[in-house]
Amino acid sequence: MTLSRAGTWLVALIVGAVYGVAGTIGQATHWGWFPVGLIVALVGVTAIVVAVRVLTSDRWSALATAMGTMLATLVFSGAGPGGSVVVPAPPEGELSTGIVWTIAVPVVAAIVVAWPSMASRRPASS
Repeated sequence: MTLSRAGTWLVALIVGAVYGVAGTIGQATHWGWFPVGLIVALVGVTAIVVAVRVLTSDRWSALATAMGTMLATLVFSGAGPGGSVVVPAPPEGELSTGIVWTIAVPVVAAIVVAWPSMASRRPASS
């Protein structure tokens, strides 16, 4: 492992954490019944993980981005030191945007990281 690769992973982790904080805070926004915050947060996180995967051609960088997002989601989903909760638990039997967000981020990460690389499938130029 080279120093530049480790630096890339660190930057990807930080970028993912920033998106994770923004998504965790924004996912609760609704316009009437429509969960616009959740949709925007999922599109944003999917876009950044895909962009990192495509731009670096490295699954590990995409995984680091997703791990940063998941870590931020985990940290900000719990109760804060003052007792405040960013992602409240839903009433029993209901599905909240917070639960969807918490489950969707690892699913998006798994799909993007596991997606086959297209670089090895391109025909050779003559």
